[in-house]
Amino acid sequence: MNNDRGLVSVSPPILLSPPDVGQLEQEYVLRAMQSGWIAPAGPDLTAFEQEIADRVGVAHAVGLSSGTAALHLALLSWGVGPGDVVPASTLTFAATINAIRYVGAEPYFVDSEPESGNMNPALLEDALALLRSEGRRVPAIISVDLFGKAADYTAISQIAERAGVRLLADAAESLGASWNGAPAGSFGDAAVTSFNGNKIMTTSGGGMLLTNDRALADHVRKLSTQAREPAVHYEHTEVGYNYRLSNLLAALGRAQLTRLDAMIERRRTWRERYRAALAGSPGVRILGGADDASDNCWLTAIIVDAAESDWTAQDLGSALTEADIESRPLWKPMHLQPVNAGLRGSLDGTSARLFANGLTLPSGSGMTESEFARVEQAIAAVAG
Repeated sequence: MNNDRGLVSVSPPILLSPPDVGQLEQEYVLRAMQSGWIAPAGPDLTAFEQEIADRVGVAHAVGLSSGTAALHLALLSWGVGPGDVVPASTLTFAATINAIRYVGAEPYFVDSEPESGNMNPALLEDALALLRSEGRRVPAIISVDLFGKAADYTAISQIAERAGVRLLADAAESLGASWNGAPAGSFGDAAVTSFNGNKIMTTSGGGMLLTNDRALADHVRKLSTQAREPAVHYEHTEVGYNYRLSNLLAALGRAQLTRLDAMIERRRTWRERYRAALAGSPGVRILGGADDASDNCWLTAIIVDAAESDWTAQDLGSALTEADIESRPLWKPMHLQPVNAGLRGSLDGTSARLFANGLTLPSGSGMTESEFARVEQAIAAVAG
């Protein structure tokens, strides 16, 4: 666009899910700094843990440096290690599987339900039966809530209970969502959430372990502060980690938490606008289905069936890139990642098809109407 001086003005890029922070967050962080609690622990961290626990409906929450750290310390605290097998969702970010490998256990990949991309309970049951027949020890399962939609915890919890296996719910993407009226993060023997910069709410970096098991929470908290024993001097009886969330970042999280519902509703607005914009496009659907009232709408992803559509997810992604609008394919399934070559799973090809035909669209709660209009225009140029 030319302005009155003849110069070309360039619209800023539209990002997929940037942090949505403002004056309120500045006030909370400044207040924490002025209190003098600059060291990792402090009153804002304690308050943030309680506020998240109350929001999710669990007894204990432990603030950590990342959701990955929460996964790692939960598995460590349960004694998961070499020789063990941990079934986990294959359609997820690498952190889910990395945490299993950190403790020396073997991931076993479980494929997806076609509608949601979440773990397929029937395949999970098949996996447990197979591993049991081989005499393998399976101490835990990790399910993942994909893009803000909670997994089928009714089925998955029952399967885990029948098998006598702990369930670790990876709710890194689903804070504020629910399943059958119960909040994401409240399921399983423990759950984790993430406050990474692109999540539904952020502490810049950070995460939390959520559980009703006090012994687990206490042990994770101990491990996260280098496993220091309660002695006057520095005493250590087990290997620890520097995984504690800082008080200053917790203050940022407290401000974000007060705005969480409004940020979810903003993302839901974009979800419905995308649904309307693509309603006339054959073979195109929103991942997660029309029944998404309980989702947090963290990222809106579409699936394009090439057999029915005259354009592909890659066509739209290229058009958005040309317009300086960020989009991204779905997570590449973990069983297809080179780093996991040779590992096994119960796989039926669903996650691979979703990856091949899927695209995530800009979904940030800070996106403006004019920015969304740019996205709509780019979609219209491809979808008609």
